[in-house]
Amino acid sequence: MLNKKVEEAINAQINAEFWSAYLYLSMSMHFANKGYDGIANWFAIQFKEEQDHATIFMNYVNSRDGKVLLRPIDGVDTEWCCPAEAFKATLAHEQKVTALINEIYAIAVEEKDYATQNMLQWFINEQVEEEETARGYIDALEKIGDNGYGLYMFDKELAARAYTTPSPLASKA
Repeated sequence: MLNKKVEEAINAQINAEFWSAYLYLSMSMHFANKGYDGIANWFAIQFKEEQDHATIFMNYVNSRDGKVLLRPIDGVDTEWCCPAEAFKATLAHEQKVTALINEIYAIAVEEKDYATQNMLQWFINEQVEEEETARGYIDALEKIGDNGYGLYMFDKELAARAYTTPSPLASKA
């Protein structure tokens, strides 16, 4: 049975994951509108990943005999001046998500919920990767600066990103 404090924290995280998905969908649509199809692709895949993260959390709550509570999702930004601004916003957002997951982990430790601590390890590792990726793109965009060809190549590189199902979902299939 899932501890109530942990259940409440995970339900809040489910909402945060759906908000993240909505943010990345907004970024994808913004950059698609601006003709950056590769950047739009990258954010569209982020959108799918965040939905999957919410699904992993929902499946976990259900598997532990908890109750998933879906709540309204707050609005998100819809405009970014340039790709660098969007990736800086992405890094800041992923750092916030990292803090939220760390807080759930702290609650699980306090409540001696070892199963939740174990499940959260995947998310902790995922957040390290998410922050590292965003930092790398920020660094690349700073090096590119106003170089149109560099931005064109960056966009083409991100167009090659393909979606892969996160491993906790793949193991359920």
